[in-house]
Amino acid sequence: MFNNVRIIDLSVPLEHDAPGEPMPAQIHYVKHRDEGLQQMQQFFGVDPADLVYSDGAGWAIEHIQAITHTGTHVDAPYHYGETAAGEPAKTIDEVPLQWCFAPGVVLDVRAVPNGEIITVEYLQAELERIDYQLQPFDIVLLRTDADKRIDSPAYFAQPGLGREGVLWLVEQGVRVIGIDAYTLDRPFANMVEDYQQTGDGRHIWPAHFAGITREYCQIEKLANLDQLPAPHGFYVSCLPVKIKAASAGWCRAVALVSASD
Repeated sequence: MFNNVRIIDLSVPLEHDAPGEPMPAQIHYVKHRDEGLQQMQQFFGVDPADLVYSDGAGWAIEHIQAITHTGTHVDAPYHYGETAAGEPAKTIDEVPLQWCFAPGVVLDVRAVPNGEIITVEYLQAELERIDYQLQPFDIVLLRTDADKRIDSPAYFAQPGLGREGVLWLVEQGVRVIGIDAYTLDRPFANMVEDYQQTGDGRHIWPAHFAGITREYCQIEKLANLDQLPAPHGFYVSCLPVKIKAASAGWCRAVALVSASD
C-alpha cells in the first residue's frame, strides 16, 4: 500500500529556548567527552582508555524539561475540559490511533486576515474550490504559512478557527484538525481584546472549548504544508508520544504522498 511513497516532514523541532514558545523547553545536552563519559564510567566502572571503539568517549543524552504542548504536538480532548460530549474526556494515551493515521486534506486559509475567524463559509468555499467532500476521519490541515515566521514575534499573527468551524468539521466526521501556527484559536491578544471590549467570555478559547461539546483532537505547530503537492490524496501520520493521563503528546507529524507527485 505504501511501497511507492515519499515522506514530507510536517513538524517543527523541540528546541531549547525556542522563540516561538511562550513557555519554551529547556534542553541540557550531555556530550560524549564530558558528562557522557563520566556517566559511562559511573555505570560500568570503565577506564576511558579502555573504551576502544569510541576512542575514549562516552554516550550522548539530553535532559528535557518541557510542557507537552511544546513543538509539534497533538492535543487530547482532555486538554479542553474534563468531559467531552458528556463523557470523561480522553487523555492522549487513550486517543484512538486510527484518528492519527488517516487521509489528509489541506485547506488554504492564507486569505483570512490575521486575528480573524476562519468561518464555516470559508471552509466550505475552500472545499468547493479544491473539489473535495470531507470523509469520516479525514485529517484536516489549515495552511496559514505562519511556520515561515516561527523565529520571530510575527509567528503569533494568524487567523484561527472559532467554535462554529470546529463543530462543523467534527459533524462531517473529522476527528483531528491541524494548523501550521501556534494555536488553532485566534491569537491570544485578539481574544483578550474582544473579551475586554464586550465582557463576553465566549471570546476566550472557543475553538478549544468546542471539544467539550464534540470530541476531537488538534495538531498545533505544524510546518511545511506548502510542500504538499496537492490538497488531498495523501495520508497524514501524527501518532503522539504515549504519556500516561496527559493532555497532549509531542509528535513527528508527516505526510505520505505518492512518489510520482
